[in-house]
Amino acid sequence: MKIKIIFIFLSFLFSFLHAEEDLKYFVNKAIDNNLKLSAERKNLEAAKQEKNISRSEFLPNVTISGDQTSTTSTNRINQSGSTLSDTNLDSESKSISLEQTIFSGFKGLNTFKKSELETQRATLKFKSAEQQTILDTAIAYFDLIFKIKNEKFNISNVNLFERQVESDSARLQKGEITLTDLAQSESSLAGANAKLIKAKTELSSSKTKFERITGEKAPETNDLDETLILDLPNSLSSSLETAKLKNIDLLISKLDYEIAVKDFNIEKSRLSPSASINFSKTESKDFSSTVDEKDDETVKATITWPLFKGGENVSSIKKSLYEKQRAQFLLEDTKSKTASETSNSWSNFQSSKGVLTATKAQLKAAEIANEGITLEYDSGNTRTTLEVIQSRSLLLEARIDNAKAERDYLISQFELAKQIGLLSLKTLN
Repeated sequence: MKIKIIFIFLSFLFSFLHAEEDLKYFVNKAIDNNLKLSAERKNLEAAKQEKNISRSEFLPNVTISGDQTSTTSTNRINQSGSTLSDTNLDSESKSISLEQTIFSGFKGLNTFKKSELETQRATLKFKSAEQQTILDTAIAYFDLIFKIKNEKFNISNVNLFERQVESDSARLQKGEITLTDLAQSESSLAGANAKLIKAKTELSSSKTKFERITGEKAPETNDLDETLILDLPNSLSSSLETAKLKNIDLLISKLDYEIAVKDFNIEKSRLSPSASINFSKTESKDFSSTVDEKDDETVKATITWPLFKGGENVSSIKKSLYEKQRAQFLLEDTKSKTASETSNSWSNFQSSKGVLTATKAQLKAAEIANEGITLEYDSGNTRTTLEVIQSRSLLLEARIDNAKAERDYLISQFELAKQIGLLSLKTLN
């Protein structure tokens, strides 16, 4: 007996670990195959290069140039009979110039800081796409398991009614039941077959969705246990505080506002004076007759102050100001939306937990009732065929409701984890 109990426990433990391992496996496959995630990864790489580009504004511009010219002129005999000599004209020159911006009204500094913020935003967008991929995979996985269970429950229900029809046919021959009782059983069997067809269709649809998201063939069988618990806050207030710090959409909105501020500062800097210094050196040689060498060195300091450009600069500043204000309004809206959606996710998580507890109790009661009614019916007591049918229908409904509650409870955890910014590959470890 002890050996049997140990075996059952080990089987349960293995099935649970197997289910969790499968989820992690399919999440990784979904991440590898997700095109949007690949696009965001490239966007992040591009943002890093933009940061390098903006850094170049602080470095000098160096230009090297050179040229060589060779001209040969062949003279012809003129009308007087005299021959003019040939002429060879050769020359070469080379130059190097260096230009360094000294001050640009803080345009370069703001541009560089903006590129840093854009890199951070690209990183967050990649994380957001990753989070959504994990959530989509988890939903598809848990729904697939539910649909597999639903099909099994309906197959079992059909088998039960098939046996009942056989039993009632034999009892009708013995005169223990009426033809109406048999008709009720046959009708219930037909209804059970119809529900099974629907369950198979839903399972097929769930498999298709799962395979589209993960890029992998859907598993045929699996086990799921509601003891898969994510590390989540234990209160609404704690969830709200976590969301303020880690919600991806909120963090992106904050960066959008900071970037808009940098854009505003960049536009303002266009009205500020700028200063630069230029050094150039040129060497030239002329080989036409005697070598003539010439070296020039030039140092030039330039100050530029744009005063009027047809009103373009002023309009650009006003435009960027409005865009900054817009980003601020959107940030405040995102804060409100984040708080509201976090509260909804927490409520859904708590509600699903309560529903799961209730459906467990419902299932236990339905199993006890069905077992008792079936035994009493088979023993020829006062239980009617209709009572048996009703009890089995209630049992099927209780099984499906409980499996659905398990699915919803697990999904609610992942939805809350994403909402408060805690959903990642590490979450599944």
